[in-house]
Amino acid sequence: MRYGFVIDHRRCIGCHACTVACKEENRVPLGAFRTWVKYVEKGTFPDTRRYFSVLRCNHCDDAPCVTICPTVALYRRPDGIVDFDGRRCIGCKSCMQACPYDALYIDPTTNTAAKCHYCAHRLEVGLEPACVIVCPERAIIAGDLDDPRTEIARLVAREQVEVRKPEQGTRPKVFYVGADSSTLTPPLQRQSTTFMFGQRPAAEADLVQMVAALQAQEPGGDGALSRSVYDAPHAPRPWGARVSAYLWTKSIAAGALLVAAFGGWETLYTVAAPAISLLFLALTTLLLVFDLKRPDRFAYILLKPNWRSWLVWGAWILLAFGAAGGLWLLGGLTGAHAVIELIAVPTVLLALAAAGYSAFLFGQAEGRDFWQSPLVLPHLIVAAVVAGTAALIVAGTVLAWPDALELGQILVAALVLHLALLGLELLSRHPVRDVALAARLITHGAYRVRFWAGIVAAGVLAPILLLVAGASLGLGVLPALAALLALAGLWLWEDLWVKAGQSVPLS
Repeated sequence: MRYGFVIDHRRCIGCHACTVACKEENRVPLGAFRTWVKYVEKGTFPDTRRYFSVLRCNHCDDAPCVTICPTVALYRRPDGIVDFDGRRCIGCKSCMQACPYDALYIDPTTNTAAKCHYCAHRLEVGLEPACVIVCPERAIIAGDLDDPRTEIARLVAREQVEVRKPEQGTRPKVFYVGADSSTLTPPLQRQSTTFMFGQRPAAEADLVQMVAALQAQEPGGDGALSRSVYDAPHAPRPWGARVSAYLWTKSIAAGALLVAAFGGWETLYTVAAPAISLLFLALTTLLLVFDLKRPDRFAYILLKPNWRSWLVWGAWILLAFGAAGGLWLLGGLTGAHAVIELIAVPTVLLALAAAGYSAFLFGQAEGRDFWQSPLVLPHLIVAAVVAGTAALIVAGTVLAWPDALELGQILVAALVLHLALLGLELLSRHPVRDVALAARLITHGAYRVRFWAGIVAAGVLAPILLLVAGASLGLGVLPALAALLALAGLWLWEDLWVKAGQSVPLS
């Protein structure tokens, strides 16, 4: 049994009855939508035509939102419906990043995720979903796709149907009949900031203008076949500054002990390094908790885990890494070097895991193509080496540590690798259009000044020059200045990477 929908656009009149019925049946708050109707227009006046697209959760057979959800708040029922349990949701917003169809939102009254759940409460008492029974043209057909006797199964077998974003591999179960392809494909639409019935929220309008300006610079124009003239509002960037800062603080925490593991028995490596690591690990934890819409439920990640989610694995990795850092600090304070020798190898492995697990977490955010690069894992590890080495150089300056030359050499090498990975990630040819657009936003779009001046010039090239000058001139203050610039440049990069990944519209 696999319940799904067919949207027959040969019949749809764009009346929004499905939207209103859904909101009333499920008490969807103002400003949020579980199903909505988007209008696009094609042609030039007077030869124009309007098309409608009814958009909603696709109840995918391979739903990425179910995989990434850390607390099993989202789950796939035996009948194929992707349902949710608001009592388990912690409001991490990862499901919003995983869904390629923009189908999830945060309910402002409960601060938990929500979406179309096929009116499962109606289905269980023998009724059809509210949107189906209210549609005046019978443009929405629901039923069991596996039962050849049902109308929906016959329609899918008989008619030429299409789905949204089949390349994502999610196997969606909302099929469209007679839809114009440009209504279902955001890259084929020219987005607008105002609509015939209103305008986009300011943050979303700014994002649309930023992307549209870049698309207009592309050879042959923006490639649009239609223009969007009405749409529902969407959260422009579910993950914000706290997530960017979390990546940065975690890099410092992981990198400090990773570099210290290959150092000597000086106080900088046995005491200062684990102290720095534990401090920034605590900041990482606080950023993660306070970014949740339901921080009071943070413990659910550990108590009600979904072991397929890298949010869960990340939480346990950070806990284990924190324990290793605590033992390292205890050994350093008491002079028990044998303890440090005993845990050195496990600590290195945990530091690598703490630095790199976010690559797999962002990889599960399948709605954001820019984050799917295989370079993310090595880049996070290199970033940890940059951050950890820079933090130790600053600490060594404060502690008047006499020899920063070795750490300076490590930082130079790590910055060169960081710059090389930036070039590979942003300037190489991208086979996916959304990835290429996000990369161009950084290198040629609205973020270009921050990237070239802040990240490349001030965050990479200037620190390298300062470190080389400090080594040749013997000026101890230059390595510390270089380290601070490297840390600032790394924070800018994490921030732009998170922003750019969420800048290309999903629906």
